[in-house]
Amino acid sequence: MSPRLELALQNGLLLSQSLSVICPTPDHNLSVLPKGVQVVQPFKPFHDHFGALGFETVPVAESPCQNALVFLPRAKALAKAMIQQASSRAGGYVVVDGAKTDGVDSILKDVRKRVSVEGPLSKAHGKIFWFYADAQAFADWAAPKAQMVDGYQTAPGVFSADGTDPASAMLLKTFPAKLGPRVADLGAGWGYLSAGILKRDGVKSVHLVEADHAALNCAHINASDPKARFYWSDAVTWTAPEPIDTVVMNPPFHTSRSADPALGQGFIAAAARNLTRNGTLWMVANRHLPYEATLNDHFAQVREAAGDNRFKVFQASRPRR
Repeated sequence: MSPRLELALQNGLLLSQSLSVICPTPDHNLSVLPKGVQVVQPFKPFHDHFGALGFETVPVAESPCQNALVFLPRAKALAKAMIQQASSRAGGYVVVDGAKTDGVDSILKDVRKRVSVEGPLSKAHGKIFWFYADAQAFADWAAPKAQMVDGYQTAPGVFSADGTDPASAMLLKTFPAKLGPRVADLGAGWGYLSAGILKRDGVKSVHLVEADHAALNCAHINASDPKARFYWSDAVTWTAPEPIDTVVMNPPFHTSRSADPALGQGFIAAAARNLTRNGTLWMVANRHLPYEATLNDHFAQVREAAGDNRFKVFQASRPRR
């Protein structure tokens, strides 16, 4: 489990069975917590991980609880929104656990200005602290009901929450006039690419696949169209319900601070698996990421269709079976 949480429990922190655990990752071992705790995890692969371990797992929680345990994310706006939501739902302690690299010191300083804090305890390059829930103390930390950027709705913590991603903008500009009637957008985010694709003639269906529940909720608004289909799913394991002519994607390359090209490589394999024999993949990536070998392993034809010193756009066709 979190070494800091274990330390807090050893130092007298009591958590009831009515406990909401907010945004743990697979690195957090929750086995010593009381049975029956609820895990709130909007990221589908992590959500499924805790579900497989037998936890009651939900993407969003609104029901009351006695205690709430918040594992801090890197995005400060999202961290504040999570603390506000936890404090509005809990009837007892709200516990906050975070690494220094995730800004726990800054969050602790801000919380101390509003409520009396117990702890804090330091261990493993991070801190844990707790306080009695006070909904009014954090009311101004609530996530905005509508966060608009460049005419699109986004949300705290989602990818490119503060503006259109330049790599995605390059990819959209590179698309040919005709993409094919059946399109899949893997890692669709808040729907920027799909919103543009849905405006094109000849498109009959667009399948938006996104693991972040909050981002997908935004995509429902930004890509609102009868031709759009939405899937809260891990793109790496997703299977299309119909043959796909074109896959578009700007795949993620990290779930932590370290780049992990294996994520994008998994997206490439999923694209090849879901495309028709003559299907085409359009993909953008950071210039330094080594995707060329994987593309050539999965497609008979691969070319760099556009790019600059930061990004590269690939067109890959005729997937290998």
